[in-house]
Amino acid sequence: MTSSITPVTRFARAARFALGFGLATAFVSAQAQDADAGAKKVSQCIGCHGIPGYQASFPEVHKVPMIAGQNAKYIVASLNAYKKGDRKHPTMRGIATTMSEQDMADVAAYYERQGASASIKTVAAREPSADVAALLTKGACASCHGADLNKPIDPTYPKIAGQHADFLYVALKAYQTEGNPQVGRNNAVMSGIAKQFKPAELKALANHIGSMPGSLATVPQSKFR
Repeated sequence: MTSSITPVTRFARAARFALGFGLATAFVSAQAQDADAGAKKVSQCIGCHGIPGYQASFPEVHKVPMIAGQNAKYIVASLNAYKKGDRKHPTMRGIATTMSEQDMADVAAYYERQGASASIKTVAAREPSADVAALLTKGACASCHGADLNKPIDPTYPKIAGQHADFLYVALKAYQTEGNPQVGRNNAVMSGIAKQFKPAELKALANHIGSMPGSLATVPQSKFR
C-alpha cells in the first residue's frame, strides 16, 4: 500500500518528536526570566522594534517583525540562533553576541509581557482562497503554529498570524538560502518546508498569514532611556 504521508508531514512529526524528547530537557535549566530587568536591557532593540512600521533595508526593504506579545521562549531561541550563526544577519548577530543567557531571558520576558498591554489592530478573520488554502495544507503550517497560526503547539515556535507580510516573505526566503555568509536561516524543518514553494507561492502565503487576526504588536518606545 502506498503511504499517504507527505514529506512535509514527516517534517512536522519529526519536529514534534524533537520537542517532546529533546527540547524538553534543554529547557529544564533555562534561565529564570525577569521582565522588569529586561525593560532595562532593550536599548539595542527599541531603535527598530520600538518604532511602528520601521523598515529595514537588509537583505531587502521590509518591516522589522513585531515582537511585543511573542512567545518568550521563541525569542530566546531566535537570539541564540543569531548568536550561533544558525540565523545569518549581521546586525542581529552583532547584538545577540553581546547578550548573556540571562539577558536573553529577561528581554524575552519583557517583550512577551508587552503584548498584554499592547494595542492590537483588530482585523476580521477571512477564509483563504482555494489556492492559498492548498498552500497552507501543503506546508502543514498549523501542525506547529496552531490552527489559527497564533497558538503554537510549543512556546519555542512563533506566533505568525498578523505578522508583517513583507517580513514573513523575507524570512521564508531565508530558509531557502544556502551558501550565503550574510543571509539565511539554518533550520532543517523550515528549510524542508520552504524549499518546496516558488517565490510567488511564498508571497501568497505571507500575504494571507499577515492578514490574519493575531496578538503581535509594536509598542512605541522612546529611544532615550
